[in-house]
Amino acid sequence: QVQLVESGGGLVQAGGSLRLSCADSGRTFSTYAWFRQAPGKEREFVAAIIWSTDSRYYADSSVKGRFTISRDKAVNTVYLQMNSVKPEDTAVYYCAAGFNTGLFYTTPRRYDYWGQGTQVTVSS
Repeated sequence: QVQLVESGGGLVQAGGSLRLSCADSGRTFSTYAWFRQAPGKEREFVAAIIWSTDSRYYADSSVKGRFTISRDKAVNTVYLQMNSVKPEDTAVYYCAAGFNTGLFYTTPRRYDYWGQGTQVTVSS
């Protein structure tokens, strides 16, 4: 049974750093991603990684240059390193895994499994 378990969320001051982890206890998927959802807003794409090639993609202006997605094959885990965080980064962050997202890696419905979410709160 596939299970994506997120950890690493919490409260951090603006300008600080946080690292989120997503451990996959089942099979390995082709694409993993991080999405986030703030209160009253739709779920939005943050970053994606192709497991086999280590290719990485980021949301254009909101997180590029501050966030880094990576993976550790030895422990089947995907990470999101968040640096220089801002209050607008406050959201529940979700890990997602997909068999075949193709070029649509920014689209939530292309993913097959989701983690339970981890809260990130950035104070000003």
